[in-house]
Amino acid sequence: MVDMMQRRPASRELLDRLDDHADWLVRKSRRYLPHAARFCLVSTFIEDGFRLLTQWSDQVDYIQSVWGIPVIFAAFFILLNIVTQFVGSAFVLGRYRVKIGVAILMSTVLIQTVGYNIWTRVFFMRNLSLIGSLLLLLAEAQQETRSLLAGLPSAGENTLRQYILLGGRILIILMSLTLIHLGSSIFYVVQSIGNLILVLLVAIGYKTKLCATVLVIWLTGMNFYYNRFWAVNNDSLLWDFLKYDFFQTWSVIGGLGLVVAYGPGGVSVDDYKKKW
Repeated sequence: MVDMMQRRPASRELLDRLDDHADWLVRKSRRYLPHAARFCLVSTFIEDGFRLLTQWSDQVDYIQSVWGIPVIFAAFFILLNIVTQFVGSAFVLGRYRVKIGVAILMSTVLIQTVGYNIWTRVFFMRNLSLIGSLLLLLAEAQQETRSLLAGLPSAGENTLRQYILLGGRILIILMSLTLIHLGSSIFYVVQSIGNLILVLLVAIGYKTKLCATVLVIWLTGMNFYYNRFWAVNNDSLLWDFLKYDFFQTWSVIGGLGLVVAYGPGGVSVDDYKKKW
């Protein structure tokens, strides 16, 4: 019994020490971490815009065959996707009308979901996860706007931001669910389940900065290991699939980077622990 009582404080002390290291890392990287996180988040939109440009005829043919519409309408759909992704990403990276930029990118996700008529579980969950990352970006933009204005935020505005943060954290879980493939190696399944546990802790806001920091580092390594599209022939379907996975994962990493930089917000276990 005494041994168990000694073990608990030891494990708690280790967690607290790791938490302190995560806080130190955040303080040291505070100047550039939000910029890097935003770039990672919008990288999938930038990549997709260039992909649509380079595969213009294939994409137009695909939309035309799916919906049976004239080529001019299919071409307009592809052009609309290219423009909205580049414009939305430019707004976010340039810190100009960020909320409008986020709205443009969210609308692009919805338009593509309907336009490409792909309703598989993985595709749908990854799009929701991407929206979760964009919600975190929206919450960051709201905080930044209030910092520029000298007034205090109203209770309603503050509550809305906290729930936007919570919604963003919860939706990011969906990406981890899509990464678990039971037919894969034991190591792959174990590390995927480990990722899921960490993401669940981020979602409820427990040891948030520590868990999000570990996830950012781990997912970055796994992304370069599993999604090496540059090592595959670029004429194959596998190349497209791996590239899509690579940049989608970067977007989730970007969302987690914002959590590391700004914390989980008020609706979290960490915040409740401070109050009590």
